[in-house]
Formats: sequence, C-alpha cells, structure tokens
Amino acid sequence: MARVEKFSETEIADRLPEVPGWELSDGKLQRTFTFDNFVQAFGFMTRVALLAESMDHHPDWSNVYHRVIIGLNTHDVGGISQLDFELAKKINGLTS
Repeated sequence: MARVEKFSETEIADRLPEVPGWELSDGKLQRTFTFDNFVQAFGFMTRVALLAESMDHHPDWSNVYHRVIIGLNTHDVGGISQLDFELAKKINGLTS
C-alpha cells in the first residue's frame, strides 16, 4: 500500500469542493445524511460498511433513527488524507 500523508489545512480546503455536503468538523471530514426512516438509514450504513471494508478505511459514525453522521480521518497519520476524500466521494455516490 502506498504511503498516505496528512493533508495541510490548505490542502483540505482546496479539496472540499470535490465532496459536496462534507465539511471540516473537529479535525474530520463530516457529513450528516437524513433518510425517511431507520431501515433506510441502516441500509445506507450497510452499503457504507462494505465500501469502507473494501478500502480498509473505516469511518467514525453514529445513527439515531433516520439520521447517520459520518466522520472521516486517517488515524495512522493523525488527520485527513487522500483516503478520506476517496471514501467521501464513494459515499456520496451511494446517495445519487
């Protein structure tokens, strides 16, 4: 696996437009997804889990009824990296 490096604040700000709906919050890329009900939210989480596992890059997240909050950062580098943007793009693809 290629070496992953932590992005600077400038690099993060420059890349944020690549991932519509995501924002920087508490040192993570974060987005809230809202669904009609719990079953839809849980189904979405299952699809995200399969993506994350295939990348060996796992989100921090929470679910309350119809809302899923996802936070992405790369623990190995102590910040946000290209892996986080790649996963955010793939997650966005699940909602289109």
